[in-house]
Amino acid sequence: MNLADLEQRYRALSRQFHPDYFHNAPPAERRASLEQSSYLNDAYRTLRDPLARVEYLLRLEGVSTAQAGAAQRAPAALLEQMFALNEELDDIRSLKTSGASRPDLQERIGRARRSVDERRQAHEHQLRDLSLRWDALLDAGASGAAEDARKNVLQALCERMLERNYISNLLATIEREL
Repeated sequence: MNLADLEQRYRALSRQFHPDYFHNAPPAERRASLEQSSYLNDAYRTLRDPLARVEYLLRLEGVSTAQAGAAQRAPAALLEQMFALNEELDDIRSLKTSGASRPDLQERIGRARRSVDERRQAHEHQLRDLSLRWDALLDAGASGAAEDARKNVLQALCERMLERNYISNLLATIEREL
């Protein structure tokens, strides 16, 4: 998706539907303008945020990450990282109760956070790449091969979003410790 094009289209439509241009219009037109402007703003916010865009795309395609999450486990490598992080956090809590110095505790928490943050960044990169592939497939048309490729990309997007939820929970746990 071209963000400059999105911005340009948003501005043009915003000028067309902005309620200020309808201040002398009948009440029904003013309400319609306000409603259209509100929908436009929501759409713009969704499309310019890569994660919100993927979530919306999955909903449009009838893919529920909640249902998929119930049927799918996190990858083993991610579960191992979660387990290791929880062990590290247990150690940090023990050190905290035994009176360890705050700088030492913060250093250990910072190391754990960097590790999870690196994984989050990798996932966001994967999501961007998958989104670009999705856009290219949509531009290519609806051939049988493209349909199979679309399903594969959609599945990969869903998996990345589920993994992202695990990663977000890990980061939230670390933040609580901070």
